[in-house]
Amino acid sequence: MALRLLRVLSNARIALSYGPSFAFVLLLRVLVLLSRPDIEDAGNRVRDISPAQLRSHYDFIIVGAGSAGAVLANRLSESPDITVLLIEAGGEEPVLSDLPMLYSALQLTSIDWQYRAEPSNKSNLAMKDRRSNWPRGKCLGGSSVLNAMLYIRGNKKDYDNWEAAGNTGWSYKDVLPYFMKMEDIRVPELVGSSYHGRGGPIPVEELRYYSPITDAFLESGKHLGYRVHDVNGPIQTGFTRSHCTLREGLRCSTAKGYLRPIRNRKNLHVLLHAKVEKVLLAEEDDGVPRAVGVSFNRFSLPGVKVFAHKDVIISAGAVNSPQILMLSGIGPPQHLMDKNIEVQVSSPGVGSNLQDHAAMGGVTYLIKSPKEMRPSGAACVLPRLLTINTLRKFVFDKSGPMYGLPTTEAMAFVNTKYANSSEDWPDIQLFFASSGDNADGGIFGRRNNGLNDDYYATVFEPILYKDSVTILPLLLRPKSRGHIELKDKDPMSNPLIYPNYFGDPDDLEVMIEGAKIGYALSQTEPFQRFDTTLHDIACPGCAEYEHLSDDYWRCQARHYTMTIYHPVGTCKMGPVEDVDAVVSPRLKVHGVKHLRVVDASVMPTIVSGNTNAPVIMIGEKAADMIKEDWKLPTVPTYYQYEKMIAYQRSSLYTPHYSWPFRSSYCRPKSHAPYRLVPVYRRLLND
Repeated sequence: MALRLLRVLSNARIALSYGPSFAFVLLLRVLVLLSRPDIEDAGNRVRDISPAQLRSHYDFIIVGAGSAGAVLANRLSESPDITVLLIEAGGEEPVLSDLPMLYSALQLTSIDWQYRAEPSNKSNLAMKDRRSNWPRGKCLGGSSVLNAMLYIRGNKKDYDNWEAAGNTGWSYKDVLPYFMKMEDIRVPELVGSSYHGRGGPIPVEELRYYSPITDAFLESGKHLGYRVHDVNGPIQTGFTRSHCTLREGLRCSTAKGYLRPIRNRKNLHVLLHAKVEKVLLAEEDDGVPRAVGVSFNRFSLPGVKVFAHKDVIISAGAVNSPQILMLSGIGPPQHLMDKNIEVQVSSPGVGSNLQDHAAMGGVTYLIKSPKEMRPSGAACVLPRLLTINTLRKFVFDKSGPMYGLPTTEAMAFVNTKYANSSEDWPDIQLFFASSGDNADGGIFGRRNNGLNDDYYATVFEPILYKDSVTILPLLLRPKSRGHIELKDKDPMSNPLIYPNYFGDPDDLEVMIEGAKIGYALSQTEPFQRFDTTLHDIACPGCAEYEHLSDDYWRCQARHYTMTIYHPVGTCKMGPVEDVDAVVSPRLKVHGVKHLRVVDASVMPTIVSGNTNAPVIMIGEKAADMIKEDWKLPTVPTYYQYEKMIAYQRSSLYTPHYSWPFRSSYCRPKSHAPYRLVPVYRRLLND
């Protein structure tokens, strides 16, 4: 009875809190309209083409305008003789998505596919119906509009292992130039680094606002023997402030970085609110089918067709790409027949090999803010941030909490006892949040993660709005594999998602070791200045276990299982000999001509870190491969390195400023072929 009453009171309080929050957001929107034309950016938004403008044929059709699709649309349309159609199921990116602080408010809105995984008995036990919410971007820019903007490349060994598995051309030295090509590094101490690029479409900055307690997290790492350094440089293991895909403190999605600068290209058409139903296949004389176009549904009008002279490229993400292939008759034969879909190409690996970064949520530490840090406090508590002063700083100073990201202000890559600490291949990523699930009163965290009412009422209502932080452990290289299936043959039905978190018991053991490292950090002197203590109200179902025991952590992980929104692998890249491989190392679908997949789904194994930057890299590299295959002109991957010392000292090179984004690439004064300068060649051989 007491729990039921607490649950009712909790739900009533949360419902009442939506009013002030909504009013604040509405006022913020008005202020942006009146005072921040840089965010409104009305004159540079990408325009949707009208039905009258839609051609029957294009050279390339790209399905999905997300982190990879937007890159492809830009790079392939660089040649004015090539026509490109970019098809997106959603609409424009909303104006307020630019503000880092509002990141959590974007999920479960119209720009989110609002997927939910299927129920599990091994994980997500504290979620409604034991199901995990799976946010995926549904707008220009895709999940780069919805994510936490974190810029992490992954580990060198990730890519070297891809190549070792038969994916020629995907080693670290092969992909590094494409990370640098996409990047415009603006972190002051990294501007001169040989591991970072300048002048690319995606700026990388530090946040403009950090909570005071963030420094304690970074200092605590030193007490455990870790360095604070560039985790995207030569060594990943260590601690860092979050580096994010930001431009002047505001989100820079791939729509903003890659599409807005080329919005006036006559050879690129962007079609919004169009959901692709299937790829159109035609039988060739040799019996191998060829992709000739797609059919799509727009404004409830199904079966609209458009055709491609060259390639159809699926860039719809790790959920939608396998769905589209299976709806097209490309996939596991028995599954297709069960859904009454004619099998065009047998490809058993479509939809399998699903991997995601699971994390243990609810690891909340209570702190005490020193008097000198009041009233704002050392951490982020939502009611203290939704103030007129916050709005004033945002509008007039372009600073303050609206430029912060409380969910991930810093991070670390650390080794558990299961990792080989002698090599740089950490197995846990720690996210540091300057808030807990209690800090927003359940408005965002509870809703986004799908926590059930009993869990939130029991665990977080007693500490509502108290100063808190979270040290959240993330499993970098899960052994568990899930899969995606079709619900039915209707293209408008959501696919069935089976993440299979902790399907391999080893994953759970690594996770609890990561939680122990987080706890060890909380006991160091930097955190103890804030009297940091682990919140000890156990979640329903875990009270029987001794606090801080392995069984306690194991139960916590199985109940509060979080996705970090990194699904990959469902259209695995691999050589033709690999029966589970869906695409070749050149991202061509095995068994189909002129059909490619370019997005997170092609990763054979998940990278050790956030996936947005690697997906953009995949888009950049794929664009060059497509250009090579069709003998189209390409831009050197080192075009933005004109300010590197080697170029400054070279008499062979001179800046040339005619390329998109007004950044330069270096070309020989003579018309000799492009070549790598010695410094760049040495970097790749390190």
